[in-house]
Amino acid sequence: MKIYRLILVVLWMISFNINSAQELRMSSKDYTVTSSWMLGLGYNFVDDSGYRGEGLFDFKENWNAVAFPSRVSIGRYFESGLGFEGIITYNKYKVGKIINGAVNSVETDYLAFDTRLSYDLNKIIGDTGFFDPYVGVGLGYADVNDEFTGTYNAVVGFRTWFSDRFGLDINSSGKWGMGSGAGNHLQHAVGVVYRLGIEKGLSGKGIKKLARINEAQRKTDSINAAKKAEEEARLRAEQLAREQEQARLAAQDKGKSEAEKRTAIEKQLKEIGMVHFDLNSSYLGKADKQRLDKLADILKANPRLSLKVNSHADSRGTDEYNMWLSKRRVKRTILYLVEEKGIDASRLQGEGFGETRLLVEPDATEQNPEAKHKINRRSDFEIIDF
Repeated sequence: MKIYRLILVVLWMISFNINSAQELRMSSKDYTVTSSWMLGLGYNFVDDSGYRGEGLFDFKENWNAVAFPSRVSIGRYFESGLGFEGIITYNKYKVGKIINGAVNSVETDYLAFDTRLSYDLNKIIGDTGFFDPYVGVGLGYADVNDEFTGTYNAVVGFRTWFSDRFGLDINSSGKWGMGSGAGNHLQHAVGVVYRLGIEKGLSGKGIKKLARINEAQRKTDSINAAKKAEEEARLRAEQLAREQEQARLAAQDKGKSEAEKRTAIEKQLKEIGMVHFDLNSSYLGKADKQRLDKLADILKANPRLSLKVNSHADSRGTDEYNMWLSKRRVKRTILYLVEEKGIDASRLQGEGFGETRLLVEPDATEQNPEAKHKINRRSDFEIIDF
């Protein structure tokens, strides 16, 4: 018996793990249609008995219908829950039916053209699976035996879906005639609907499942990252211990010579100065080209020297424009050194800072703020490697 119990426990654990894994995988059930076009074909039933609520379901006495499909619709439905629809219906007022409170004696054609704005109640009550209730309002135009009238419409209904594309639409509309003497009536409908141009998004359940999947993945990643970090730390410690002594000795000699060389190059760059630009311009003047000629000489004398060109704008203009302009100044500065002076482009990097690194802050009360603005419109040079 103990063996059988052990086998049952193992089987249960395997089943539990499989179910858990399946639960944490996204499936088609976790997505819902958020927007689409919808075509409908079905039947309509008109109740023009005039009883104002009495005999609503008295199909035999009050409802008028034809034997063939008598309702066609097309609509566009959006992620917000709103939908716009156009509907055409045909019917006949049959002899013997109650029409406006009296027994109808002459068969009469009924034709209606309706438009309406609907709202999906699932946006309020939450996803309800295959059940999709809605309400709506609209305007219509009815032709009853060549008597024409406009109508104000209100609708309540629901759709039930067999798949993403096919479903069943059941609804009832109240129609109130425009103008004095115009009649009111009810119109019910049932039909098949087909969705096309479908766009999907996560359902409420899908959002919750995705959050669980992300959390499970986060925990797994965290555990793996901790193990990897622990192993990498051990290896780094061993490597560091081997390299520290070598690095210490090498740094003593190299650091001194590099510091001296860097200081000398920085002094030369300082003597050259910065390149300045005119307002709203990225073009180089004659004096600035001469500065860049001297900079090119330094680069040629130091073949392993790499520089970064930092370009700036003054505080006039928008942040976006100044950032764009400073990037143009970077490009012009580097192009001159590469195309005119033959410097390898791989030795030059650049970055535009817009007005984020002003050297001076102009005061609006100054008589000549342009002098300070010009100081800020510049390209300066930073050693990357030598």
